[in-house]
Amino acid sequence: MRRLLLTMAMMTATAVMTAQNVQLHYDFGHTIDGELSGRPNVTTTVEMFKPDALGSTFMFTDIDYYADGAAGAYWEIAREFNFTKNKQWAAHVEYNGGATTVEHTSIATRIQHALLAGVAWNWNSADFSKTFSLQAMFKQYFKGQHRDGFSGFQATAVWGDTFAHGLCTFSGFIDLWYDKDVRGKLITLAEPQFWFNLNAIKGMEKVKLSLGTEVEISNNFVYDDKGQNDKFYVIPTVAAKWTF
Repeated sequence: MRRLLLTMAMMTATAVMTAQNVQLHYDFGHTIDGELSGRPNVTTTVEMFKPDALGSTFMFTDIDYYADGAAGAYWEIAREFNFTKNKQWAAHVEYNGGATTVEHTSIATRIQHALLAGVAWNWNSADFSKTFSLQAMFKQYFKGQHRDGFSGFQATAVWGDTFAHGLCTFSGFIDLWYDKDVRGKLITLAEPQFWFNLNAIKGMEKVKLSLGTEVEISNNFVYDDKGQNDKFYVIPTVAAKWTF
């Protein structure tokens, strides 16, 4: 599982709280589709979100695993600077990058550097149980130290909704971005998540464990065993998350 765009920066945030979590996902992609037999079946994710007087910082790292070791790593870091008093509008800058390996070989492929800049609109309910964010950004890819002329746009929506007295959380993101090398020139990726938060159960308040699922819904994003990324996929996981 690789994420190429900003994920859940607003989901667990409050105006005064730092949020970090570690996630473990078992991915069913290699079992539900014969063309994805080489897909790694385990991913760990580490996320951090920290607001401050000027805005907020968000970053995450994904590491994928085969049975005999790590398959690749991907990370993003994003910074927002508020420019309205109500903190709803912000300037957004972001970096994406990483590397992945081919199964049963030592061949490594670098995920091309990407820098993004644009504007974000952020909303939350009074108790922060519901959050929503929209971002519109210019995206520039780089090869090595040189700009290769490949540029485009990215649009992102991020949401979070905690309900049932804190027992359940429905969250996720959807991204749409331009890629000159795919059919139709557009890639879509969505990763909705649903969690049962055990610390909402009486007597388990100190257990910061959540159990749930993520469903990766994509078009022109996932590479199959032939090295092609021109199909639509729906790939679920079973997952656990510990929030610090």
